[in-house]
Amino acid sequence: MHGPSSNWTKDHAASLKRILGLWFVTLYTIVYAGFVVINVVSPSFMAVDVGSFNVAIVYGFLLIIFAIFLAAIYNHICTHAEEVMKELHPEDESQVMEEGHS
Repeated sequence: MHGPSSNWTKDHAASLKRILGLWFVTLYTIVYAGFVVINVVSPSFMAVDVGSFNVAIVYGFLLIIFAIFLAAIYNHICTHAEEVMKELHPEDESQVMEEGHS
C-alpha cells in the first residue's frame, strides 16, 4: 500500500482564509445585487448601448471578470498565508516526517 498523496497537517491559515472568503463573497454579492436591482428598478437602463453592446451585457461580463479577479486574489493571498504559517510552525512538518508520511 502507499501512503497519502499529500501532507495533512493543521492549517494554521484556515481562519484567515475563512474571513477573506466571507469578505469576498459579501463584496461579490453586493456587486451582483446591484445588477439585479438595476434590472428590476430600471430595465430600460440595461438596454442603453455601450459601444456595440448594451449595459446588461457589459455588466454581465464585468461580473464574470470580477469573480475571476477575486478568485485569483484569494488564491494568491491564501497561498502566501500558508507559506508564512508553514515557516512559523515548522514543527508540523517534522511531525509528519516522523510519522513516515511524505
